[in-house]
Amino acid sequence: MKNILLKSAEVIVFMSVMNFLLSVLTLNITNLPGGNFGMYPFLILIECLVVSIVAFLTVLIFKKRYNSILKIAILFQIMYVISLILSGFNPFKVDCVDNIFSLLLYLNSIIILLIIFLYSKIISSKNKKLS
Repeated sequence: MKNILLKSAEVIVFMSVMNFLLSVLTLNITNLPGGNFGMYPFLILIECLVVSIVAFLTVLIFKKRYNSILKIAILFQIMYVISLILSGFNPFKVDCVDNIFSLLLYLNSIIILLIIFLYSKIISSKNKKLS
């Protein structure tokens, strides 16, 4: 059981940090005005912290259901997307500048989920070779 809790903590912290760092990178790449968008990465960090706590408590309560890295990552991803929707990051708004940043936030989260998916496949293939 401790192994699952450590894995879940690793996955959740990794996804939180990567979402924050990719939002900072997205803000720097798009050259959006700092006055309007400068604090958005910190809002993402706060959302990730809240989602991390809720996801870790969910894994703690339902230990037997979340026995793989991929399930934990999907749980975090679903909670993160719901928190983005509830906080107003909607890529289908009328305002064009907000659209781009919101769409890139969703794209960043999908890229992070794909990284976790590939990592879990590599780990599972290594475990099969060792057996």
